[in-house]
Amino acid sequence: MARCVRESILRMTSHAKAAHVGSCLSVADILAVLYGEVLKVNPLKPAWPDRDRFILSKGHAAAALYAVLAERGFFAKKKLNTFCQNGSSLAGHATHHGVPGVEVSTGSLGHGLGLGCGMALAAQKDKKKNRVFVLISDGECDEGSTWEAALFAAHHRLDRLTVIVDYNKIQSFGSVKDVLGLEPLAQKWRAFGWSVEEVNGHDHTRLAKAFKRLPWKAGKPSCLIAHTVKGKGVSFMENKLAWHYQSLTAEQLLSALDEIHSKS
Repeated sequence: MARCVRESILRMTSHAKAAHVGSCLSVADILAVLYGEVLKVNPLKPAWPDRDRFILSKGHAAAALYAVLAERGFFAKKKLNTFCQNGSSLAGHATHHGVPGVEVSTGSLGHGLGLGCGMALAAQKDKKKNRVFVLISDGECDEGSTWEAALFAAHHRLDRLTVIVDYNKIQSFGSVKDVLGLEPLAQKWRAFGWSVEEVNGHDHTRLAKAFKRLPWKAGKPSCLIAHTVKGKGVSFMENKLAWHYQSLTAEQLLSALDEIHSKS
């Protein structure tokens, strides 16, 4: 599934001449494991009340989310061809309007965790068993609203809430350590009252094991810090700042697809 998601990301962003391909590739493995093995969802009934909720707070990685939803059968894969086209519901930042499986529209960074807190608190009060997963970027950890939500989640003991930090070490205009250093990141989340684990965000086995043990500690929300590589899977994109905004040429697309296929 991760390989198919990466291929769709490359084709979609190249065809649309869209950005954020590196940001999409860094989360492909996380999304593949979540939608392939972890999330309790029903593609035939996307509004099923007892479903788990997933929020892509880093909404600029929308192509990755659309790709994995198409793989799971929420909508036809041919719809991906309309990504970022006039009149399409598949906007460049994640949108829920007209897109089955997308819980909320996102893209204004720092808001996703707050939304997830609200959903988790509502489920807790209604004594529901569904879980809430929020995928945020490392750059979002610069946002005060993220930490306000983190305090809220710990205070209300939202142990059915999980945040996944896509820690690819690069944000829009530079490396994280140069723009605004986050370390010691794990200790920060622990100090805010969360149970924290760190994994290689491209290791499917480690990701699945971590997700399947949730919650890691009763009464505490969980934070998984996923160490990832921006542009993962395409060697000329990996760890390159330019691929936050750059789009693929036709020649680069063929080269990238060849590399993805050679690794399958």
